[in-house]
Amino acid sequence: MPYLLLAFLLYAAAADICAARQATDEVLLEKARAIHERVLTIDTHDDIPFNFATEAVDPGVRGSRQVDIPKMIEGGLDAAFFIVYVGQTKRTPENDAQAKADAMVKFNAIHRMTEKMYPEKIELAYTADDVERIHKSGKRVACIGIENGYVIGKDLSLLEKYHALGARYITLAHGGHNDIADSSTPRAELGDGAAEHDGISDFGVEVIREMNRLGIMVDVSHLSKQASIEAARLSWAPIIASHSSTAARNPVARNMDNEQMLALKESGGVMQIVALANFVKADPVQKRAAVNSLRQEMGLISRDAFRNRTPEQRETYRKRMVEINTKWPGPDVADFVDHIDYAVKLIGIDHVGISSDFDGGGGVAGWNNAAETFNVTLELVRRGYSEAEIAQLWGGNVLRVWRDVERVAAEMQAGD
Repeated sequence: MPYLLLAFLLYAAAADICAARQATDEVLLEKARAIHERVLTIDTHDDIPFNFATEAVDPGVRGSRQVDIPKMIEGGLDAAFFIVYVGQTKRTPENDAQAKADAMVKFNAIHRMTEKMYPEKIELAYTADDVERIHKSGKRVACIGIENGYVIGKDLSLLEKYHALGARYITLAHGGHNDIADSSTPRAELGDGAAEHDGISDFGVEVIREMNRLGIMVDVSHLSKQASIEAARLSWAPIIASHSSTAARNPVARNMDNEQMLALKESGGVMQIVALANFVKADPVQKRAAVNSLRQEMGLISRDAFRNRTPEQRETYRKRMVEINTKWPGPDVADFVDHIDYAVKLIGIDHVGISSDFDGGGGVAGWNNAAETFNVTLELVRRGYSEAEIAQLWGGNVLRVWRDVERVAAEMQAGD
């Protein structure tokens, strides 16, 4: 009997503990849901293909892409920077012209989405105030960022044109050096050495100054360490890193080290931690080999080939990657928020934000498309972040920087 009584008491205690945990989890879940509903959520980096906002890639239909309007609504993602990305090529007059033409294809696509296809569901923001106004109206918010300053070539006047079209940040360089700045990932096939300008070029200094004058945020993601630190020093307005994680948590070339992060803080800027799996946590050797084998098999051996996949290739690649990820699970939301924790401790809650790089390779388990956006808020609540802090991380900080950039531009234009 004593043994039966002890067993019963242990069972009852375990049941009580389990019930208490379930009750605690439910309270946490409801708290996170309420916070997620109230805060303004902004993802600062979502890529689009060249056939975006067409019948083939309809942003108003829930499809296979990571970001579309239905997924934004489902996941409570209020605003997204849709990206005018053009990959780096050899700097020839012909390629410069093609880069500018390609940029216009994507600008036109974003305007088509917001002005012709779904104006009742999503609207383009030109100012920080616009973001809040549109959000309050119940619509999703579209913003525009340019990824790779290569799209201006050496024509400084194009900055004014792109600003008029809605561009509110420019990533100065991408994969490979350009005429503005050195990249964190030089490309030997383009003739790149370790550095070309030892940071920012003389032309790049002019570009940064004109961006300050117009009110375009200077983005240092993808830049070399020296270039990012120089950009922070040269800019009269706070800078951003639109999609970068921390080198301390995962030392890859695209992540920012402590010195870069502190320079960004000194500028008054914001670092948007990115949920791109390879930047969040290193894959085991076996998984890397399997992914490389798959990409070789499918001919996805260049940036352009990867970004210009057909719908059939995209679906085949997705299914095969599911198989690989099942065998070797990648990083999850908790791993992603570890980077947020690190950045907050180093540079402060005022200087950290959130980005995904969706449809450009981004995503971790639990936040692998816009429909899963709530899971990030849930993890932040689990970690003890307050609602005010979560509001800063999800959009308050980048809006503060955007307004600072607008203020500097107004002051410079008043002095012209």
